[in-house]
Amino acid sequence: MASPEERENGTESGPRRSRRQRAADDPEKAPQSGSNSSRIGWSPYDEGPRSRAPLWFAIGGVALLGLLGGGLALMWNADGPSTVETAASRRTSAPLPSVPPGKYGFAADRTTDPDPISVKEIFGNKKKFTVSGRAYEMTITSKDKKCTDGALGDKLQKALKSGKCAQLVRASFRDKAGKVIGTIGVANLTTSKTASAVAKSGDTKNYVKPLTGKDSVTKFIGSGSGGAKIWTHGHYAIMVWFQNKDGTKPDSKGSKRFAQAIDDITKATVFKALDNRTLTGSALT
Repeated sequence: MASPEERENGTESGPRRSRRQRAADDPEKAPQSGSNSSRIGWSPYDEGPRSRAPLWFAIGGVALLGLLGGGLALMWNADGPSTVETAASRRTSAPLPSVPPGKYGFAADRTTDPDPISVKEIFGNKKKFTVSGRAYEMTITSKDKKCTDGALGDKLQKALKSGKCAQLVRASFRDKAGKVIGTIGVANLTTSKTASAVAKSGDTKNYVKPLTGKDSVTKFIGSGSGGAKIWTHGHYAIMVWFQNKDGTKPDSKGSKRFAQAIDDITKATVFKALDNRTLTGSALT
């Protein structure tokens, strides 16, 4: 598996888990909760040591959401080689094909990883989960009819079209306290190269469309200031938007909390599926 540094995909492609990273600058006054506008008041498009989740720094800029409608562990038996020998002699199925070279293996290209993605595969079916004692909840999911329906900004939409995006799935999450909320989207492109082009298109006006929930917390996603990031895993582009529930710009402590939440959530959901595809070239079941 790649190191966090290897997951970096250019100056704007951001972090990746096993290949991922970060964010934050100064927003203008945040709109009222429930407002239909999204503003990137902080964003992760450089700086700092890299990690699997983005680190954030503040920048200015306004984008209207309303414009578009709103290790692998090898288990060795204690009985020793004789047990492995016996199991091998009884195996009747064909051996798995060799993983293609490169850090993304089968997942480097859609031709070697042809199965379509789904909401269930990418985000799982557990609405509530805990990572290292930190609790999160998935509140809403979406499989967009067209990839561009789940993206904001002309550059990003154009890159998705050029990369022949086949599916875009999104889900929104909250932490247990209901203070940190965000949307994660995964787009299925043709190749690692086209996924990189999508990541490079990301900026303060081009990012995943925040997916508004119906609950009392994630219904505020997309209102106020937020941080956006796009990075890649083979022929997939992972896009995130995270914010405070009240839309205010986070301080340094809050930025670290965002980075931790993104790392926790993607580790428990997205990267389980994509790491499996790297090794097998098929959907996680």
